[in-house]
Amino acid sequence: MVHGASGRTVRLTAAQAVIRYISAQYSVADGVRERFVPAALGIFGHGNVAGLGQALAEHADRLPFVQGRNEQALGHMATGFAKASKRRRTLAVTASIGPGATNLVTAAALATVNRIPLLLLPGDTYATRRQGPVLQQLDLPGTPDVTVNDAFRPVSRFFDRITRPEQLLTALPQAFRVLASPEETGAAVLALPQDVQSHAFDFPVEFFEDREWVIRRRVPDAGEIDRVADLIRGAERPLVIAGGGVHYADATVALTELARATHLPISETFAGKGAIAEDGPWSVFGIGLEGSPTTNRLAERADLIVHVGTRLTDFATASQSLFANSEVRFASINVVEHDAVKQGAAAVVADAKLAIAALAEALGDYRVPAAWAAEVVTAREAWLPLRDAATDADTRFPLEQHPELPDTGATLTQGQLIGLLQEHALPGDTVVAAAGGPPGDLQKVWDATNGQHAHLEFGFSCMGYELPAAMGVRLADPDPAHRVTAFIGDGTFVMMPTEIVTAAQEGIPFTVVISENHGYQVIRRLQMWRTGEHFGNEFRYREGGGALADADAGRLEGDYLRIDLAQIAAGLGAHVRTATTADEVRAALGETRAVRGPVVIVVPTIPHADLPASEVWWDVSPAETWEHVDTTEKLAEYGAGLAQQRWHG
Repeated sequence: MVHGASGRTVRLTAAQAVIRYISAQYSVADGVRERFVPAALGIFGHGNVAGLGQALAEHADRLPFVQGRNEQALGHMATGFAKASKRRRTLAVTASIGPGATNLVTAAALATVNRIPLLLLPGDTYATRRQGPVLQQLDLPGTPDVTVNDAFRPVSRFFDRITRPEQLLTALPQAFRVLASPEETGAAVLALPQDVQSHAFDFPVEFFEDREWVIRRRVPDAGEIDRVADLIRGAERPLVIAGGGVHYADATVALTELARATHLPISETFAGKGAIAEDGPWSVFGIGLEGSPTTNRLAERADLIVHVGTRLTDFATASQSLFANSEVRFASINVVEHDAVKQGAAAVVADAKLAIAALAEALGDYRVPAAWAAEVVTAREAWLPLRDAATDADTRFPLEQHPELPDTGATLTQGQLIGLLQEHALPGDTVVAAAGGPPGDLQKVWDATNGQHAHLEFGFSCMGYELPAAMGVRLADPDPAHRVTAFIGDGTFVMMPTEIVTAAQEGIPFTVVISENHGYQVIRRLQMWRTGEHFGNEFRYREGGGALADADAGRLEGDYLRIDLAQIAAGLGAHVRTATTADEVRAALGETRAVRGPVVIVVPTIPHADLPASEVWWDVSPAETWEHVDTTEKLAEYGAGLAQQRWHG
C-alpha cells in the first residue's frame, strides 16, 4: 500500500482518481489563479462509460461534463478554448476505445503542432488481456502490446498508457507539467484501458489536494538582448515578424509600444494576427504566401529579420524564398529554443513580453533609418487602397466583365463578405478561421487592431476546426457583448457541422458565417496555379450519371450540387439566416447579434473571384510529365522559384 506524508489514504478507482485530481489543479500566471481544466467534454462508449463515465457522473459538481457529437470536434473545441485562454486553461476530452480514440488523433496533432495545451483521456483495450481479442482491438500478432492509441505517440508532447491505477501518481503530475510549460506544451494523452479505469487503489489523500502550476516567464539574458539590439542598430532595413507567441505571452501592448517608439515595421504570421494592438505607420500587415504583396516586397529587401514567437513555417517564408537580400541576417525572440535558432538567428530564448520590454530598454532612443521608415509608409499606402477596394461590398462586382467566372446567382465576393464582417465587428469580437480560403483572406485584409481579434489556426490547416473552436473561444470569453464568429466555406461546413447540436444543447452563443462558393476553391486555385487544369475540387454532379465502375462514368464536371446549407443548419438547431446582397448580410448580422445560441448565416459568394495575390512563390511542384497537359510553362515558373530558395544559417 502506498501512503502519503500523513499516512492517510482514500480508496478510489483509477477513473475516480483521474477526475478528482483534474478538478483540483490550478494554473497561476502573473498572479492570476484559475481552474486549469474547468470542464470535460466527451462521448461515451463501452471503453469509457463504466469507468470515466461513472467517475464524471459521481463528480459532476467538481468537473462539469459536456456531451459532444464528434470526438475530433471536441478536441478542437478544447484547443480553441485553450488558445483563447492564452494557454493558461484547457479542457479534458474523453473518448471510447477504437474509432472514438482515433478520432482524437487529428485534434492531438493540431494542438501539438500549434503548441496549445490539450488533455486527452481515450479509452484503451483491456490491460489484463484475458478477454481478447476484444471489440475494436488492433490485435497485431507480432506486437500484442500495441493498440490504436499508439498512434498518439508522434502527435503528442506527453503520452502514457495506465496499466495499473498507482501509475497515476506519477503520470498525472507529469501530464500537467507538460500542459503548463510554455516550452513543451501540446497534447497530453493518458490512455486508459477500460478495465483499469474501474480498478481501485488506496491513493494518498494529499494527491488530491489543490495544486498550483505556475506558468513561468523565462527571463531574457542581458547579453542576448544586447546582441539583438546591436543588430537592429546596425541594420538599414530591419523588419519584425510577429507570431502567436506574442499573444500567448500577453506581449501585444509591449510590441506596440516598441513599434511606436522605434518605428520598427511589424508584420504578422497567421497565428500572430493582431500581435500589435493599434494601427500605425509601423504596421505592415500579413507576410508570406497569404500576406500583403507590399509587405513581401519589404521582406525581400530587409537586411535584418527579427522573428518573435513564431515557428517560421513555409507560408511565412514563401518556402524559404522570401528573404532575398544577400546580406540578410536574423535575430529572434522565442521561449522555445528549437524555434529561436531558426535561420541561424541571434536568439533570445525567453518570454516574449519580458524580452520585448528588455529590448526596448536596450534600444533607448533608437529609431529606424528615415529612408526605411519612408519606404514602409509608401508600402502601406500602396496596399491600403487595394485592400479597401477588394473588401468594399457597396461597389458591385462586375461579373459581366469576367466571363471566365461561373454565374451562380451570387452578388458578393468572399473579400466583400469579409468587408461586411469587418464593418459589423466591435471591440472584443473574434473571428475564427483555420483552413481553405477564409484564413488566407483574413490574414490579408482583416484589421485585428483596436480590440477586434482574429483567431487563425494555420499551423495544421485543419478543416473542421473552426466551428467547434469558435465554441471553445466563446466558453473562454462568455461576455455577451463580444461576438464570436466562425468564418468558413461550404466545404468545411459540410465536413463537420454537428457540434451545432452541442451548442444548441448547451445554449452556447456563437455565429457561423458560411461563404457558399461551391467547393474547395482555394485548392482549386492552387491546382490551376500549378497545373493549369482543375479536377475534383468543386461541388459538382458527375457528368452522364454512369456507374463509377464504368469506363465512361464521366467526370465531376456537371452542374453545381444543390445543397441546402440553411436547412442543414436549422435541422441541427441553429438560428438561420440567408443573405445574398450586402444589405441583407448587414441585416442578418444585426438581427442575430443578441441570439443566445448558435447562429448560421449562409451567404452565396462568387467562385474564383480572389483577393489580390501576395506575389510570392510556394514550393508545390507541378507534374514533370502529363500525357494530356503541357506543363512546360508551369515547370519553368516553378524552377525559377526553386532557384530563389536559400539556406539561412
